[in-house]
Amino acid sequence: MPGTNLTREEAQQRAKLLTVDSYEIELDLSGAQEGGTYRSVTTVRFDVAEDGGDSFIDLVAPAVHEVTLNGDALDAAGVFADSRIALAGLPAGRNILRVVADCAYTNTGEGLHRFVDPVDEQAYLYTQFEVPDARRVFASFEQPDLKATFQFTVTAPDGWTVVSNSPTPEPKDNVWTFAPTPRISSYITALIVGPYHSVHSVYEKDGQSVPLAIYCRPSLAEFLDSDAIFAVTRQGFDWFQEKFDYAYPFEKYDQLFVPEFNAGAMENAGAVTIRDQYVFRSKVTDAAYEVRAATILHELAHMWFGDLVTMEWWNDLWLNESFATYAEAACQADAPGSKWPHSWTTFANSMKTWAYRQDQLPSTHPIMADISDLDDVLVNFDGITYAKGASVLKQLVAYVGEDEFFRGVQAYFKRHAFGNTRLSDLLGALEETSGRDLKTWSKMWLETAGINILRPVVETDGSGVITAFSVRQEAPALPAGAKGEPTLRPHRIAVGLYDLDADGKLVRGDRVELDVDGELTEVPQLVGKARPAVVLLNDDDLSYAKVRLDEVSLRTVTEHLGDFAASLPRALCWASAWDMTRDGELPTRDYLALVLSGIGKESDIGVVQSLHRQVKLAIDLYAAPAAREALLTRWTDATLAHLRAAEPAGDHQLAWARAFAETARTPEQLDLLDALLDGSQTVEGLAVDTELRWAFVQRLAAVGRFDEAEIAAEYERDRTAAGERHAASARAARPTAEAKAEAWASVVESDTLPNAVQEAVIGGFVQTDQRELLAPYTEKYFEVLKSVWDSRSHEMAQQIAVGLYPAVQVSEDTLTRTDTWLSEASPNASLRRLVSESRSGVERALRAQGVDAAAS
Repeated sequence: MPGTNLTREEAQQRAKLLTVDSYEIELDLSGAQEGGTYRSVTTVRFDVAEDGGDSFIDLVAPAVHEVTLNGDALDAAGVFADSRIALAGLPAGRNILRVVADCAYTNTGEGLHRFVDPVDEQAYLYTQFEVPDARRVFASFEQPDLKATFQFTVTAPDGWTVVSNSPTPEPKDNVWTFAPTPRISSYITALIVGPYHSVHSVYEKDGQSVPLAIYCRPSLAEFLDSDAIFAVTRQGFDWFQEKFDYAYPFEKYDQLFVPEFNAGAMENAGAVTIRDQYVFRSKVTDAAYEVRAATILHELAHMWFGDLVTMEWWNDLWLNESFATYAEAACQADAPGSKWPHSWTTFANSMKTWAYRQDQLPSTHPIMADISDLDDVLVNFDGITYAKGASVLKQLVAYVGEDEFFRGVQAYFKRHAFGNTRLSDLLGALEETSGRDLKTWSKMWLETAGINILRPVVETDGSGVITAFSVRQEAPALPAGAKGEPTLRPHRIAVGLYDLDADGKLVRGDRVELDVDGELTEVPQLVGKARPAVVLLNDDDLSYAKVRLDEVSLRTVTEHLGDFAASLPRALCWASAWDMTRDGELPTRDYLALVLSGIGKESDIGVVQSLHRQVKLAIDLYAAPAAREALLTRWTDATLAHLRAAEPAGDHQLAWARAFAETARTPEQLDLLDALLDGSQTVEGLAVDTELRWAFVQRLAAVGRFDEAEIAAEYERDRTAAGERHAASARAARPTAEAKAEAWASVVESDTLPNAVQEAVIGGFVQTDQRELLAPYTEKYFEVLKSVWDSRSHEMAQQIAVGLYPAVQVSEDTLTRTDTWLSEASPNASLRRLVSESRSGVERALRAQGVDAAAS
């Protein structure tokens, strides 16, 4: 709809005309247990700069009953269209608008989401408003720079709890009247409503006292490890308040674990919502706890960067997300008593890998993206906005100095508290504290797209002494269809020199830090030193660049990758090897050999689990088809061997059990899964608990061992929301035409599935070893894609557009069919981007398969 997609120009015009003072919002949710619609009454007070100006307020609602402006009733049917209420001829000065509407509960994770827990059959509600979905709950000027105070009054069913941004009041006759918030943006307001379970505490330090609370559904309460969550939260409060020199800016801090959440979490001011899969029902590895802690710290950092000081428009979304991503890792690495001081290893292993992948797609864009409308921003929550931006911020810290960086951030918060800013406001503060001119740095790093490659150029004499050393920088051509030109950038990097010690460990003997600029940078500091076994560029992962090894270093790493004494250089080398595989520089069979030679020595469980995922992806998509089965057999045999050899009850044992379940294939291996499920066989220390059982069930369903009866029996053991999702995924995974048709119909031909169940069905439907069975759905996908996109909400449509793209059909035919659709269907920019990204994956896989075949 035309009005749904707010443009930057419209937002700028509205911001010039209007200054919003306050919202008073009344919601009658007394019928939430039954669902349907609810009454929403919004009163907005705002000032108009020019007499007679025209504007509009945003609202997505099935019905609008009353629109009153300054006491005069407007024709509701006449002024409400295309998700907007037209406000014509506004008088200068103070205006008061009242809107009475019926708004709808959703099951898509957008607006006011309603979920019924199968355990207690109670409804649970929560809001999710970023980017433009506050307008699904109340009439709002839906843009980040029109900040206001928000005062909520909510009528809820008896016995329920209502949580919002302001402290929770005592209800009167089931009516909850909250105090007004500070001036904040509409997208970080929140309501969480239902019979939630809660645990309360307080953060106290130096006279400061902030109430803390954690909420979840009662059916998850037994699994809620609140002490651990509070401990990470307090660590974040200590570290951020010291580094930012600004007290936590809201009255309380609630963290609410909510069902069917689309993202990891959301930084609503003082009322953070988090996906409740982070309340772990079964044993998980330490990597999962680390990721949860990072999520907690990410959202807490947003209380300052995003909520206290907010971007003016969505082109600076990257700064919100990149800063929080950088801050989460820095806090985990540096905070006293942190359980994850190796967080920069995790960052290099996961965030950087995500960024490098995103930056090589045809949709690559500058970190500071050109966001012309809401459609642009909705698909821009990507690896550049989060991970590349955070990587560049890490380099900026190295470039200006950590103390100078945080002094600039402190000045920024004090100067712009409860206001809106642009990038130039932050850079200006950093220039003041560091004395560095950041304009050129900003232009090169934030306003250009694409990635650089750094290669060492090492010359030695006959005795192995370095006679010349330089760093060569390359700027590969951008992918076809990408905008911009290749750019050589200034990099602040370290060069590490590693040798094998007496114990066979690769240890760093020397390190040089320098600025790399241009195509070739000489490093005279290394001339005259003995040639080491490994020269590692970008040691300590200071910059953002793909790194290659010289021949001597590559030979050493191939034989000794698992022997690095420190986890970060290992992670950097693993990442380089994976990148070479994706780029077709390292055949899949060689990547598998490298992983098998070194993974047994890898202590970091997060790295191990990433290698598991990457090996499977490489074999499924990058291996020559003729070699795929043999490679899968080799890999699966290795997973079982590692499972049996792993320390009982340890993280590695659990990770290898899951990896084995992913690809178990022989009758003997599948018999073992079946036996582990029924208890007739055991592996010492391996707890086959609820989540691991489902992993086994899904594999047995995917290979045809389990059908409806076995899946239904497992669901009877786990009649929960998670069990419902797992069962739906297992049903969709069955290798029959009937199962695929049923799954396809439930997602594509009907729009009744909740977001989380739809995601589960799609995940089960796409099985890489069912290519022939899935082949007919390539044409079906392109036949329905446009209509699905036009008729579904953004989140639901994106799940389908990305999840059901025929990515496993790696062929020229898939590329041709995609190109035909792109030229004939005339999709909008957002859908074109998603399909083009998926197409790029097939194109990359074809290239890699050719390299792997040639190496055979």
